[in-house]
Amino acid sequence: MSKKWLALILTVMFVASIVLAGCGGGGDKKTAGTGAANVLVFAQGSDPRGLDPAYVDDGESAKIITQIFEGLVRYKPGSTEIQPLLATEWTVSPDGKEITFKLRQGVKFHDGTPFNAQAVKFSMERQLKPNVKEDMPYADFTYAGVQKVEVVDDYTVKVVLEKPSAPFLANMAMALAAPIVSPEAVKKYGDKFIENPVGTGPYKFVKWDKGQQIELTAFDGYWGDKPKMPKVVYKFTKENSVRASDLITGSTDIMDGVDTNDIKTLEGKGMTVIKTPGMNINYMGFYTYKKPFDNLDLRKAISMAINRRHLVDFLYQGQAKLPNSPLPDFIPGYSKDVKPYEYNVEEAKKLLAKAGYPNGFEFTCITYSNPRPYNPVNGEKLAAAVQADLAKIGVKMNIKSYPWKEYKQVLKNGEGDAYFYGWIGDNGDADNFLMLLETAQIKGSLNASKYSNPQYDQLIEQGRTTLDPAKRAAIYAEAQKIIVEDAPWVLISHSMDMAAYRPNIKGFALHPVGVHWLNIVSKE
Repeated sequence: MSKKWLALILTVMFVASIVLAGCGGGGDKKTAGTGAANVLVFAQGSDPRGLDPAYVDDGESAKIITQIFEGLVRYKPGSTEIQPLLATEWTVSPDGKEITFKLRQGVKFHDGTPFNAQAVKFSMERQLKPNVKEDMPYADFTYAGVQKVEVVDDYTVKVVLEKPSAPFLANMAMALAAPIVSPEAVKKYGDKFIENPVGTGPYKFVKWDKGQQIELTAFDGYWGDKPKMPKVVYKFTKENSVRASDLITGSTDIMDGVDTNDIKTLEGKGMTVIKTPGMNINYMGFYTYKKPFDNLDLRKAISMAINRRHLVDFLYQGQAKLPNSPLPDFIPGYSKDVKPYEYNVEEAKKLLAKAGYPNGFEFTCITYSNPRPYNPVNGEKLAAAVQADLAKIGVKMNIKSYPWKEYKQVLKNGEGDAYFYGWIGDNGDADNFLMLLETAQIKGSLNASKYSNPQYDQLIEQGRTTLDPAKRAAIYAEAQKIIVEDAPWVLISHSMDMAAYRPNIKGFALHPVGVHWLNIVSKE
């Protein structure tokens, strides 16, 4: 090689090393200079289903609704203990049937109209008979037993119940169904209110680019402390690894749905990864109202063929707990004595033969393609792992996967024979988990299995109207025993709640109900 060519090669290598050094070491500097210092970008796995609290039932919607709307009460940070919000105080009548709320004065909706008792009455009554619509998924249990809503004066409202309700006040703090909406905006937008939300929260809605992002801006007329960040963007990115990469490069500030495979990389790059016990349940459900899974022996066989411990240890890499009940162990009313069907391949084969399928059978299971807070690896990977387990007993499980928004609809339509799903607790009350399998929830989308057991229904109703905590716990222990024995669900895991954020983010925290408040988050 001539000296001329050698010099040229060395020059190219030197220039390349500078460029590479710039790409690697200068990445953070470039990020800090993106001009986004006044914008907080939160990345999640998919679009919300909508932004009208009355018409949605998913966590992706709840997270954004929490920034735009407020309820009469809210949960304290880190717990499900109740504290005032739009109501400053409340009293309960001696018989437990009347709750009178004193309302905060001087509060306005984002459209400039006043918040008052009439707005509370409107928000509740649109979800009560005769106004309630079939596609208001949370209305039935949130306002169960509400007889009427009375305006006492401009800033006092009384809710009259048919009977005492232990979870009612906790329901009023939920992000879904309970938030107070602007009556004028609902009348103005009609069925388009779901895309034009107007509440009293610290941030107001700006625009929604479907499949891309939602923009919010600080509400100048907010009654409380002003938001620390003037603008918030929720960015929708399906792939966990892409969201993690975006966080590391600085194109986003906070992400949820952290994949267990990305934790070490994120922490190694200086990101903070939050891991807290999740108030959730990740499960495989059977359509119990139709063949083949109207057969209890068949449900038991499938349950015993799935190695749940293996899924927790390897698929979720220990970032989850093995459940024995739909309830996480920190929920009042949880029973440690409930025993689900244990992994036993030989016994599963015997049950399969008893159910009339000695040579196995084939069925279709639907799942979702994106990660969920209760299943951070996504529904496709979970389905594939279960598919492999079932093959060992001669059962072929066909998998059909959908993006989250389409998945909700096909699930509601009852497509396939079984499904993967989950639940994030809304209020820390046992009723909020156990009512999912109540017969009354079949007409909505919550009881997707369409499981029905009159004895179970009776126990849930008793627990709901019993105010003594010890008596409630005994009732719920019996209900959990029935659910585990009837096996409408295979209980897969209680996932850790995980999120990650960049080093310059201050004040971000996950709440046990799966939402967060961005008005207290800053970016340095």
